[in-house]
Amino acid sequence: MGDFHPEAHVKGFAGSSIIALLCSNKPATFRFISAIQQMYKVFFNDRTVYFGDNFSRAFVRNKGLFYKYNNIQELNELIELFSKLNQINSLYIFHEDMLMVIEEFKACFHVIEAGGGVVFNRSKEFLAIKRNGIWDLPKGKLEKGEDFQEAALREVEEETGLSGLKLMEPLISTYHTYRLKGEKVLKKTRWFEFEYGGTDLPVLQAKEGITDYRWVIPGNTDFLRQNTYSSILDVLYMRKLL
Repeated sequence: MGDFHPEAHVKGFAGSSIIALLCSNKPATFRFISAIQQMYKVFFNDRTVYFGDNFSRAFVRNKGLFYKYNNIQELNELIELFSKLNQINSLYIFHEDMLMVIEEFKACFHVIEAGGGVVFNRSKEFLAIKRNGIWDLPKGKLEKGEDFQEAALREVEEETGLSGLKLMEPLISTYHTYRLKGEKVLKKTRWFEFEYGGTDLPVLQAKEGITDYRWVIPGNTDFLRQNTYSSILDVLYMRKLL
């Protein structure tokens, strides 16, 4: 790896509109938002799928796998291929009707919706929790009849034991994929900002694998950067907490 191949067709897609730019094996990060506007993204663990309608700008500035959408069958095959090509950190999918392609992408997955929260205390510190050994933010799936805001509030209360939370404002939505019992899953999480004015200590939800917490001063996040998910970094970056 490290060599630059400007027109390397990927095996199995020689007849399609796909170009691979192979680069060094660097982890995908949230830096993309400031580099390319008017695009959407989905996290594949520490790698990223981007959607956009401006091929030339992204092609000049980035390295990865570039694909112009043709049909959903080919898209589904490409998703499977990308999931196996760990040496390629980014997949860029383009079409004039970007929102249509995003809907086609969703159709390749079982979609799960979730709500999550960034909780601030009176000292303007935010709450990070350690779940299954990885730093995270409180979040969880929507229950039947809930909207995103209701789910976010309930999940934050359940996972932290804090009550009396005040909803401040909606933040961003993040998307990430994983496999569950062999099925491709796409999870959409809508994030909200909450304020906690109390003095009680968090009571962590052990059955969810939550074992530790920290009230974090914005900017003092090195420990978190080193052991969290790209989607969580995205939330913190957009809220200017990193």
